[in-house]
Amino acid sequence: MSAVEETNQNRTLLAAVAKSRASSFSFVINGALKLLSSVRFGIVLLVLLVTACMIGMLIVQQSVDGFDKYFADLMPSEKFLYGGLGFFDIYHSWYFNTLLLVLSLNIVLASIDHFPGAWKYITKKKLEASRPYILKQKPHAEARVEDKSLKQVTERLSAEARKLGFKPTVTEKGGRTYFFAERGAWNRLGAYAVHVALLTIFLGGFFTMQLGRTGQMQLMPGMSSSEMRQLSYYLDTVTPVSVQLPFKVYCTDIQQKLIRTDGSIDASNTLDWLTRIVITDETGEHEGLVHMNAPLDYRGYRFFQASFDPQGSARNVTLKLTPQAGGEPFTINVARDGTQTLADGTKIEFLNFFSDFTLNGNRPDNNSNDYVKPAVQLKVTTPTGEQKAVYAFQMELPDGAPVGAPFGGYKYRLLDFERVPLAHVLSIQHDPGKRVVYTGFFLLPLMLCSVFFFSHQRVWALIEEKEQGSIQVTLGGNTNRNRLAFEDRFKKLASTVSGEIKEVKQS
Repeated sequence: MSAVEETNQNRTLLAAVAKSRASSFSFVINGALKLLSSVRFGIVLLVLLVTACMIGMLIVQQSVDGFDKYFADLMPSEKFLYGGLGFFDIYHSWYFNTLLLVLSLNIVLASIDHFPGAWKYITKKKLEASRPYILKQKPHAEARVEDKSLKQVTERLSAEARKLGFKPTVTEKGGRTYFFAERGAWNRLGAYAVHVALLTIFLGGFFTMQLGRTGQMQLMPGMSSSEMRQLSYYLDTVTPVSVQLPFKVYCTDIQQKLIRTDGSIDASNTLDWLTRIVITDETGEHEGLVHMNAPLDYRGYRFFQASFDPQGSARNVTLKLTPQAGGEPFTINVARDGTQTLADGTKIEFLNFFSDFTLNGNRPDNNSNDYVKPAVQLKVTTPTGEQKAVYAFQMELPDGAPVGAPFGGYKYRLLDFERVPLAHVLSIQHDPGKRVVYTGFFLLPLMLCSVFFFSHQRVWALIEEKEQGSIQVTLGGNTNRNRLAFEDRFKKLASTVSGEIKEVKQS
């Protein structure tokens, strides 16, 4: 064999190998696409996804309150199995996201495969049908009409069809008259609207799982923060993580509406918690109020009332001032972090409040969270500029008690105060997929109703002139669902054709 022949043979062999590989690759790709676009495969994926969701509902997730107790009660084998399979955080597991992705791809590919066939019902209507085709329909009927013209029969059929909700069309071709009427053709596209609703829900859920954030921020009047504390879970280990916010939150006031104003600040004695804040970002300052059943929404972030610091405090205090130089006692009201100026120029500033006053060494402190020995610490500045921290107690103190000694010409006593906790804790939730999911859930039942409670109904009729002036009418029709209702309409339509009517044959 010459070198040229050997080279040509090698080229032919290489080309055959390359063609074989390309054919094998094409076979694999086509098989994969066929599987991914299979409706049965989609149903299997949907069942697996529902099963995963059921597992997430039956097994307590690690981000839920009380998970630590649930985890502690499990047997070691359950901890190992559930933890290894990711059941404690199944909605963030790789296989859950994979199921969502593959099912979404299946819905898209299946829709692409089947949509052209459904679209033909809208764009390419079968206006003409032969007699054998009509007689194959279920139901169908035949009638012989005497003493009526072809036009009269056609007009009568059209009028009755309109009464029954059909849209009739009359076509003449080859000396024959064809009648076609249909209703609910858009129902053929209902399944694809359901697909859109499902994909919308999946997309919103994916955004929530991947981009959603939930944390907490503790606020007290005069405090500001631009980050929230988010908890990171791994089985029974919880680690706090700081999450930066795109704005700064400043607390101007907190308030608690109590059932009994002289009672505790526990939740059982509370009607509402109110937190007034100012949000600052590049657009300026925005005031907001967060209370129990009215969260605040801003830039995709939602602020809820979550909890509070149980340490008792006061929103404002009412003081009784007794002049030391003689004169009638009088009262003033001082807000937390506020200042009051008396007629003689004395300034009284609210510094701190103690629900159960005690001295820890030389430092004032709270002995408990309850209002046992309430006292307010004040900063008094005399007209001459002399300053001192003084205390006003609700209980009567002996005249010689140094902690309640007069200053600046006045003796101070705490008469009343508005009870509030030391701080409020707001829960901050950022859920970019929430509106997308809500839109999908709104669309899904509507689309399902459009699919199952309506149908595409079609009727054909061949109207022919026969001998001796009689008219032969051959009727037939079909529907994609709700056959009983369609057959009832078909009977009414067939009964409008006067003359001898053969028995209407139904499914």
